[in-house]
Amino acid sequence: MRFVSKNVIYRTTLKNKTIMSKTVELQIEKSRNLVEGLRKHLNGNGGGVSNDEINSMEQSIKDLEAANAEVDRLREELTPKVKKMNEVLAQVKEAYAEKKKTLKGYYPQERWIEYGIPDKR
Repeated sequence: MRFVSKNVIYRTTLKNKTIMSKTVELQIEKSRNLVEGLRKHLNGNGGGVSNDEINSMEQSIKDLEAANAEVDRLREELTPKVKKMNEVLAQVKEAYAEKKKTLKGYYPQERWIEYGIPDKR
């Protein structure tokens, strides 16, 4: 299903919403419209554009769509992994801050470097 809102084209699926890169999607749509217009109004070499050039452009659009679909698939796989990594990162940061604070309270500033803590306040 496709809909247009404020010149932004979104592509959705039934399972979840997938948003293609706006730049890529807009370029695909503009290129398709150009190819369609060229096919309607040019016969052979009219307008300085040949059928071979139009066919080549059409193939490039298909290649871009395939590459974009692959990127979308990878993005869907990556998103939950990034979320998990961010959760673990938050845990590590919290543990680091807690241990650092404990060590700073227990040892004098001169000894902080022994524990990998910069001796700055």
